[in-house]
Amino acid sequence: MANVLITGASSGIGRALAIECARRGDSVFMCGRDAARLEEAVESCRSLGARAEGKVLDITDNDAVREWMRGADAECPLDMVFSNAGVSTGAETESNVRATFAVNVGGNVNVVLNAIDIFRERRRRGGSDEDVRQPHILVTASIAGYGPLKSCPSYSATKSCMKTWALSLRGMLRPEGIRVSAICPGFVRSRITDRNTCPMPFFMEADKAARIILARAERNVGLISFPWPMRLATWSLSILPFWLNEFFNRFLPEKVSAGGAAHVEAK
Repeated sequence: MANVLITGASSGIGRALAIECARRGDSVFMCGRDAARLEEAVESCRSLGARAEGKVLDITDNDAVREWMRGADAECPLDMVFSNAGVSTGAETESNVRATFAVNVGGNVNVVLNAIDIFRERRRRGGSDEDVRQPHILVTASIAGYGPLKSCPSYSATKSCMKTWALSLRGMLRPEGIRVSAICPGFVRSRITDRNTCPMPFFMEADKAARIILARAERNVGLISFPWPMRLATWSLSILPFWLNEFFNRFLPEKVSAGGAAHVEAK
């Protein structure tokens, strides 16, 4: 059993992760923006016999994030932190682009930096190596972060940033006994994909995605990317000479979200 903290847990991958963790007996601390959906997710976890607590939270508020995370760690020393909350851009307006970067980069930076501080302080407090569990930070990026995509410029850029940062932190923090993984899913059912009008090849249900993520996290996989056909396609596109990448990008369908506005939600 583990003590798990998940942001963006009111729907999508975040909710599915919380339920899968509850099913295996973990204690789950969850946050989200929608109070009603968050409470439903918490009750679903409790119905499985797990300890579950929810907090309505804006992850772009670093003071609020720090207070929540430290409070959770004081109750149950955290073993896994899923920095999962995210936003789809919709129309590439100035306000939507700024919201995308504020949440997908700024908000996740808040969660990850606070997790690092908590884990470092715990290790400094002492105890033998056997007494100190090896903590794990998992950052939800996206297969869209593998390379420039004209269909979703801001989303692609922010997810590329988080993917690269997480994988770089993995190497930096390894000597300190802190594990870091980047999660790069394809199209997974969520309130974001419910709004998409573009084709979504290899579409996956959130519960299946959560099981894949947790199984690979248990093996300390650094880059948790799936499904493999989407990973192969986006990786192949990313390694092409830019002029060729640009040529193929012209044929990608537009990624349009119904309503056209930035939409903050769990991945």
